[in-house]
Amino acid sequence: QLQLAESGGGLVQPGGSLKLSCVASGGYFGNYAMGWFRQAPGKERECVASISRTNDWTYYGDSVKGRFTISRDDTKNTVSLQMNSLKPEDTAVYYCAADRTGNFFYTPRDSSGMDYWGKGTLVTVSS
Repeated sequence: QLQLAESGGGLVQPGGSLKLSCVASGGYFGNYAMGWFRQAPGKERECVASISRTNDWTYYGDSVKGRFTISRDDTKNTVSLQMNSLKPEDTAVYYCAADRTGNFFYTPRDSSGMDYWGKGTLVTVSS
């Protein structure tokens, strides 16, 4: 069983940057592919970015590709999301999620496949 705790959300102006962090505990972090998902009011939850058990395979949603960067540090049991060039459309609750897998190269993209979720952190992009 894995516990996930996000941090780093807040208010940022359009064009600004923000870094989200997620700390995992209660399990072996290296067994999990990790993902960042977000959900805005009235919208379905979508995958923002994901990263494989290794740090070499990543996936990005079309809306954030080129602006966001996901990374993980297995020595600290953390996964981060660096968000640059933020837009008002990025406003959402961002969730950290874990997918236990034996595949070293798998990058999750479907929220229904994730095994554990954090409580979320709110990101508001507004002037």
